[in-house]
Parts: sequence; C-alpha cells; structure tokens
Amino acid sequence: MKFAKVTARLDGLGSEKWAVHIEGKRRAALGEAMIFLSIGEPDAPPPEAILDVANAQMRAGRIRYAEGRGEANARRALARMYTAQTGRTIGDNQFIYLPGTQTALYAAMMTVVDEGDEVLMADPYYATYEGVIAAAGGIPRPIQVDPDHGFHLKAADLEKAITPKSRVLLMNTPSNPTGAVFTRSEIEKIGKVCEKHDLWIISDEVYATLTYGNTVFSSPFDVPELEKRTIVVSSISKSHAMPGFRCGWIAASPEFCDRCIPVTETMLFGSQPFLEDAMAFALDNHFPEIDAMKKNYESRARALVKELEGAKNVSARMPEGGMFVMVDVRKTGLTGEAFAWKLLEEENVVTMPGESFGQGGTGHLRVALTVDAAQITEACKRIARLAERV
Repeated sequence: MKFAKVTARLDGLGSEKWAVHIEGKRRAALGEAMIFLSIGEPDAPPPEAILDVANAQMRAGRIRYAEGRGEANARRALARMYTAQTGRTIGDNQFIYLPGTQTALYAAMMTVVDEGDEVLMADPYYATYEGVIAAAGGIPRPIQVDPDHGFHLKAADLEKAITPKSRVLLMNTPSNPTGAVFTRSEIEKIGKVCEKHDLWIISDEVYATLTYGNTVFSSPFDVPELEKRTIVVSSISKSHAMPGFRCGWIAASPEFCDRCIPVTETMLFGSQPFLEDAMAFALDNHFPEIDAMKKNYESRARALVKELEGAKNVSARMPEGGMFVMVDVRKTGLTGEAFAWKLLEEENVVTMPGESFGQGGTGHLRVALTVDAAQITEACKRIARLAERV
C-alpha cells in the first residue's frame, strides 16, 4: 500500500527522541526506583479556583459546540492580556483558540510554509520543531548558538543563514531546552533582519511567565513594526500548570487569523466551551499558587547549579527562564546521548540527551525542574559521580 509523502518526511522525528525517557518509564513500571528529570510536566497542582470554574461551567451546560475561532469570552481575555503586555490596543479578532501550543504551532506552519520553504531556528531547539516544519513540507535550517554565551541567537548569524528559500524564523523565548530569554534589544535587531528579508516570525512563548532574576520577558509581538509578521503560539499548560487542559492560542494580525481559520477548521472545528471559560478566568486573574510555582522552579534551578559547582567534568549554567537546565558534560568526552544512557543504566536518573534538541545540544543533558529540591540534589550527586567515573 502507498502512504503519503508526509509519513516519509516525519520518519524518525517522532517519539524516538524520547527513547531514554520511555526506557526509564519501562524500568519504573518494573519496580525500579528512578529519578525522572526528563519531561517538562509541572509537578504543582493548578489553582483550585480555575478547576472550580471549569467544573461549574461544564455542569452549567457549556459542553456544546464552540465557535471555530474560539469563544468570545476567551478571545476577549486574550485581547486584554496582550493589550496590557504590548501597551497598544489588540483586538479580539487577533486570536484563534486551539488545543495547546503544539496544535497552534502546526496550524501556523501550515498557513505560511510551502513545500521547499526554509524555516530558520536557533539550535538547540524544541524536539518537535523539525517534525512540525517537515509536516508542512518545509526544510528546517538550524543555526547553532554558542552554549558558552548563553545559547543566544545573534542577528548577524541569522542574516548569514538566510537564503532565497528562507521564509520563517521560528523563535522560542524563553527557550526549551536552553532557558535563553531574548532581550528587547536582541528582538529588535533580529526583527530588522526579518523585515529586510521579509520573513515571518513564529514565536513560541509558552514559558513567557517563567523568567528568573532580573530577566524581563519580551516578544516580537510587542514591537509595533513586527506585529504584522509575528505569529505567537502559547498556552496555559506551563504558566498555570494545566497541560492536560490543552488550552492554547495563536496571537497574530487579523489578516493572518482570517487566513489561518480555514486551516484550523480542517483539524478541529471548535473546542470545549467550559475549558475556554476556565482559560479566560485564568488569564484574567492572579493566583498565589502560580507565584509559588515560579519561585520553586527558580530555587530548584539555583540548587542544581550550586550542587554541580566544583564537580569534575560537568557543569550547569543558571537559565534565564523556562523550567529546564542544560547540564554540560562535554569534558567527559561523551555525547549527551551516551551520557544520558549511562546515567539511566548506572545511576537510575532519567534525563533528555541534548542531541534530542539538535546538534547544538551535543555534549549536554536537558534536566527538568519538575521534582523537589531533595530529588534534584540527589540526582546531581549521581550525575557528578558518573562524570567523575568516565
């Protein structure tokens, strides 16, 4: 039987990247005690008040078909949030509600990428980016960034990578896996390059609320001159510890949203109204539980970095944002892939190899900050022990 070409384009770009995690889960199911630092799933519960709204709205009958663009109250809540963020009026016609950031990213790619178009992105990059680009027929063009300079993409390096086939810059700030957060100045310089070469900017901002120290989040959507070419994808999965709700969105120009709607409606015509009500409530209100979660991530990151200070052949840099730390194991002489497998087999610690996020992640591990400080400390002891042995 004949399969569509997309299946060949996606071969090897699926769950294979999570092989270490999958093996760790298999061993845990057999009774082995494992420390999981592999998946970015918040360990904090979501605010009870949001769950109460979802429950009440579901029981009140908000379970019928929803608008294809998203319910009006959800889009108005998004408009209020982005109006406050950008300092200019953003209309509710500039949003599409979708089930999670990944679906929003897929819809955005399908709307602006044709077969053979190049999509540029900083390397390391999130593990699904290659697949979502390939699904649209695009060609991923990674631009390696320097781990010793915080994994930040430079405008000059972006410009060097552009070819006549370049169509999109896929930006992720704060970055998964690196924790890099673009400054407003960096975004403006990168934006000028995108304007010069007429590139779309797809900006994955799912970790926007998770920045640390004096780091301030900034988006290309905040820059007035970049609004028309910027497509933001995000959700409340990380910001409100609600990944299972699949409450996500696209924020873009009215013209883009009008063009994108027919694409999204071929996948999903409307969502669950009671979940959209809960999202609107989440975006309109402040929750101390969310503040506590953010503080926990930051303190865990600082604990991890401190624990590895002075360790032989291994080190870590404090992330500027997100919920991950990149652990540098290059001095061991092993790849991140080889080190991650040895760490699993010999120390029962489950991480993600840096190579799962592109060649720019070579010689690193991505460690999730989704366990308590005691487990992170113990995991660091085991990482340092293995690094010294090898």
